[in-house]
Amino acid sequence: MIKSSLGLDQLRNRYADAISRELEEKPHIYVGAATCGRASGALKLLDYINAELDKRGLAANVAQVGCIGLCYAEPLVDIAKPKHPRICYSHVTAEMIPLLIEEYLVKDNPRADLAMGTVGEGKIDDIPDLFDLAVLKPQAKIALRNCGHINAESLPEYIARGGYQGLAKVLTTMTPEEVIDTIESAGLRGRGGAGFPTGRKWRLASGQPEEIKYIVCNADEGDPGAFMNRSLLEGDPHRVLEGMLIAAYAIGARQGYIYLRAEYPLAVRRSQRAIDDAKCEGLVGESILGSNFSCQIDIIEGAGAFVCGEETAMIAAMEGRRGMPRQRPPFPATSGLWEKPTIINNVETLAHVPGIISNGIDWFRSFGTPTNPGTKTFALAGKVIRTGLVEIPLGTTIRQLLFDIGGGIAGGKAFKAVQIGGPSGGC
Repeated sequence: MIKSSLGLDQLRNRYADAISRELEEKPHIYVGAATCGRASGALKLLDYINAELDKRGLAANVAQVGCIGLCYAEPLVDIAKPKHPRICYSHVTAEMIPLLIEEYLVKDNPRADLAMGTVGEGKIDDIPDLFDLAVLKPQAKIALRNCGHINAESLPEYIARGGYQGLAKVLTTMTPEEVIDTIESAGLRGRGGAGFPTGRKWRLASGQPEEIKYIVCNADEGDPGAFMNRSLLEGDPHRVLEGMLIAAYAIGARQGYIYLRAEYPLAVRRSQRAIDDAKCEGLVGESILGSNFSCQIDIIEGAGAFVCGEETAMIAAMEGRRGMPRQRPPFPATSGLWEKPTIINNVETLAHVPGIISNGIDWFRSFGTPTNPGTKTFALAGKVIRTGLVEIPLGTTIRQLLFDIGGGIAGGKAFKAVQIGGPSGGC
């Protein structure tokens, strides 16, 4: 159990060293196994990879990772050999597994003709850097920083990449008021659609005299074609959890809930695993990191009603009532869950919080525009060549999003229309 911020620093160094040693000792194979990868056959590929390694008597670490955003290129398999950059292979089939293992792991031929790009330091002839590709170069990963790079069910990997450092910082060096000031000065707005200033919302709840307050993560993403929040929870649940804990500290909440629809079983499972692992290490629960701050986090599974994405309808459902919106005011920040002050932020909003705390206001404001800083995730779906999950600086044009990143219209057809927000866009 981690009992202090110093203990977290020591654990981070230990985990980072251990992961580095493992990478130097044997190959690592990463399979994109979020919902998009699984729909393309990623789990079968995992079986083929393990069977081929066993047949050849080869030792390698095989892990599942979240969605890096290249859904159009699934299934994705990355191979990292000691002292070599990680190579990403796209559209991997069962027939390619023996070939890649024979050619690259055994004969040291990276098969540049099959590779999509490299990740990390170092270059391999005839293989571009993955993040120099047109689909990724314009992007800026803040909320999605770890997705596709770490095992989403590994707390050590999250900590090794700086995880929970933001939480440690607020608990040891910042007052709740200073946390709210930081979020407000950074200019973070809600990423769920309304764009309400996050710091202002937190300040409203913080100023309420009630002792009992709640922080709720709205993960009820129900728009057809939208998969940003689901992918975040599948690929990096600890980042969302850390954002929730920082928000809870800022407003004085001792209880948090993730409202997550039951039809996203992978997101539910990985979020619950993150909560359980964080509890075991003293990052959720009583006296977090040895401080006076305590906060429990639980998951409430929704039945999938679209209207429950609206915050007052969601509160009604959480209380066991019919999920129907109510008039406001009162707003949830003053009278929400069980008539107590309640902050409701969506998944992406909370995923931005650790980065702002760890890296500072100026860092966050270096992305986006002066009046709307930061980045925004989008799910590219429909008749576009490169469908997937993207994160771009605010201020990026729709033309850049669809044509530079998305590759234009599939089949060479003329661009006619774009619908923002999917079938429910504009409602």
